[in-house]
Amino acid sequence: MTPPGQQDPESIRRAALAFLQQQIAGLPGKTTATVTTAFPRGLAACTTLEPFLPTGARLWGRTTVGVRCAGERPWTVYLQAKVAVQATYYVAARQIAPGEPLSAADLVARDGDLTVLPLAVITDPAQAIGATALARISAGLPLRQDLLKSAASVSAGQTVRVVAAGPGFTISAEGSALANAAPGQSVRVRMAAGQIVTAIVKDAGTVEIPL
Repeated sequence: MTPPGQQDPESIRRAALAFLQQQIAGLPGKTTATVTTAFPRGLAACTTLEPFLPTGARLWGRTTVGVRCAGERPWTVYLQAKVAVQATYYVAARQIAPGEPLSAADLVARDGDLTVLPLAVITDPAQAIGATALARISAGLPLRQDLLKSAASVSAGQTVRVVAAGPGFTISAEGSALANAAPGQSVRVRMAAGQIVTAIVKDAGTVEIPL
């Protein structure tokens, strides 16, 4: 039992949990949040608990959530928490060699917690079908965007058309991409004169400099 005048630890945990559940409501898949029981001692009773996400903490996997009281006797505690995101992802149905294109038959759907899988794991088959493997992918290995080159991507060393467009004008020139990048991503391009610009990938052969 909590002594009179002190904050009930369970109320702190519930406030942190409600905060996390609200924050993750917009994530894809089935999301769940858990917060470890708090055991703070001697915290002054608080009428308004203010949960928050500490700097550097993420709403993904194992994380930390803070709860503070801004009353006459302020305090702040930090609780360990876990956010799980259950969703469908895709693994390689067979061993895939570098440079080999992927078809729908090369993908096998799996259900699992995305927070314990590698970053950039494929969750939409359209991200992989028609793409080319950049490295050897073993059977059963989760497919990742950084292991694949989209049919509309650019590759490091590839010659691309660099376009700069504004009201009433369009300028284009050739350059060499300095990294792999997919449509919508930024990529650095070395121009013929040697200068390096940053552009946005439009398709497999075109990048655009935002003005």
